[in-house]
Order: sequence, then structure tokens, then C-alpha cells
Amino acid sequence: MRILVAMSGGVDSSVVAALLKEQGHEVIGVTMKLWEGPNGEMPESGCCTASDSEDARKVASKLDIPYYVLDYTESFSKNVVDNFTQMYAQGLTPNPCVECNRSVKFDHFINQAKKLNCDKVATGHYAKIIKNNGKYELHKADYLNKDQSYVLHMLKSSDLENITFPLGEISKPDVRQIAARNGLKTAFKKDSQDICFVGKKDYRSFVEKRIDLTSPGEIFDTDGNKVGDHNGIHEFTVGQRKGLPGGYGTPRYVTKINVQNKNVTIGEKKDLLVSSFIVEELSCVNDLEYKNLTIQTRYNSEDLHCEIRQLSDTKVLVQLKEPAFGVAPGQFGVIYNGTKVVCGGRISPKVLENIG
Repeated sequence: MRILVAMSGGVDSSVVAALLKEQGHEVIGVTMKLWEGPNGEMPESGCCTASDSEDARKVASKLDIPYYVLDYTESFSKNVVDNFTQMYAQGLTPNPCVECNRSVKFDHFINQAKKLNCDKVATGHYAKIIKNNGKYELHKADYLNKDQSYVLHMLKSSDLENITFPLGEISKPDVRQIAARNGLKTAFKKDSQDICFVGKKDYRSFVEKRIDLTSPGEIFDTDGNKVGDHNGIHEFTVGQRKGLPGGYGTPRYVTKINVQNKNVTIGEKKDLLVSSFIVEELSCVNDLEYKNLTIQTRYNSEDLHCEIRQLSDTKVLVQLKEPAFGVAPGQFGVIYNGTKVVCGGRISPKVLENIG
């Protein structure tokens, strides 16, 4: 089989390339160039640095496989970076890694695989694809500590038919040992935690440079008392604790962001409890399901038992069995049936009372 391997320069994708070649497949390595600064400079941290591309090239050379770098900076800037800044301008909390998978990576990888006459696209994600009754399902990885099915929820059965995740049944420690055994320089390379286009800088300064958000507003407590001022709602996300007015004796958190009047409300942790919310921009792997459901409201969060009611083709109402913290508008809610991904979408800022 001829397989295109998405190589990020990390240990996971390096091992994917090595394993597939060991299995006798014809492997082609591809790295996406996704981000560059205004003067053409490459990011200094994250998953898209010049050193990452060089590491991927060296792994490809070690494995003796063809290797290409493809430029998708324009698509990434439009679909991911612009979305990132616009979300903060709307008082929402974005997840650029999900947006990158949803709007850029997999569409381009699958299209590029077809151009190169490849049968499949392989990535280093920790997730599983299972064929069941002629349909392809997306499941959590066996090694749950690294499960990445959450960030892949937008993939439909028709996409999964063209994709393989070789690490779905392998643990991270074993992946590193496989890399070391094959003499790959990425064997003990640390995983990237930074957003590639922000790096180690404060995201607020990045957003401010790309869009004029200097729009002062006021900060209120849950009783309606003014407790401070601010320079722009992009400085806040729901659930935020740092950088807020003090003097209460107990921690305060951002509980609400009003985009229209630029006001921010802060309260106690109990004020962040949520029992129902809307998930919009819905994407289902196969058919929508209604029984034995759980939801993750952010990457690697706990599974919360829930029920759903369909509001439209692209929107569901989620009712949690028990109220929970950490539901932030703009983040993605991903719904599971056991280990199987059912659907996912963006958590709406609209509250239950607004849906009629």
C-alpha cells in the first residue's frame, strides 16, 4: 500500500513512518508549512518550527523515504489564525488545534494523497478507526492518557476510509522505545505545548497586533456592582481566574462576557456550574445517536454523562446529568457513546433561556 505520512517533526509521526515502512508499505513523508510571521520568519515554538521540519527531514532520510514540504500558510492564516483572533473579539475561547484539523490539515492531506496516488493518509494521532457494518467509526485510543479523538471529531466516515492512525493501540512510552530502537533523533523529543503562531508570548498581545480591540469596558460582580475597568474583552475567557479584581477573600472567576456592552462579570466558582448548553456547527462521524452518551467539553477533560435534543441539522441541546464546571463558549463539545465519537461542535454562548 502507498501511504502519505503527515510528519510534524515529533516522535509520534516519526514512529508512524517507521512502523508503516517496517510493514512493507511504500511511505511518503509530508510536512505542512502552516505559519510564518509578517516578514517570513518561522515560529520559534509550537509544532511548525524550522527545526521541526528539519527533524522530519532527517527522520525521512534515516528511513530512506521521499519527503516533501508543502506550503499551506495562506489557508492556515485565513481559517485558523483569523478565526483565533475573531473568536477572542467575540468573547469566546478558541481551540486553534481543532480548527486546524477541521479546516486545513485533513482536507489538504487527503487531497495531496490523491495527487500522489496514495491509498491512505497516516498521522501520529492517538485514536482508532474501526470498520463496523460497512461504516468507519472513530474511537478513543487504547492509551487514554494521550487520546486525541477529541481533536479529530470532525472527521466523517467517508474521511476515515482514507485515513489510518497506527498509534491507536500503542502507549506513548512504547512509541518512544520504538523510535529509539530505530535510531530516530526524535525518540525523546518533548511534545509541543505551545500554539505555533503564538509561541511562548501572551496570546493577548498577538491578538492586539492583528485586530484593533482597544475597547474599554467595565467589570461587575454577580450582584451588579461595578468592581473595575478593562481595556478589551479579548483579555478574558469564561472560567479565567488570573488578572481579576481582588479583595474578596475567596477566588473570583470570569462567569460571563457581554460582547454588546463590553462588560465582564466575575463571580465565585459555583457561578460557573452549568447543566445545559448548546453545541452548534455540529459534525457527526456517522448518524446522530441519543443513548448512553457522554461529552468532553475541552481537550482531555472528564467524560460527563449527558442527554441531547436535536435543535437543527447543525445544533443540539446538551443536558448534563450532573452540573459541571469548565464549559466555555467557543470551545468544542465532543459527544461519545462509550469510546466511539458520535459528533462534536462548538459550544455556543447562547444560554438555555434564549432558545425558546
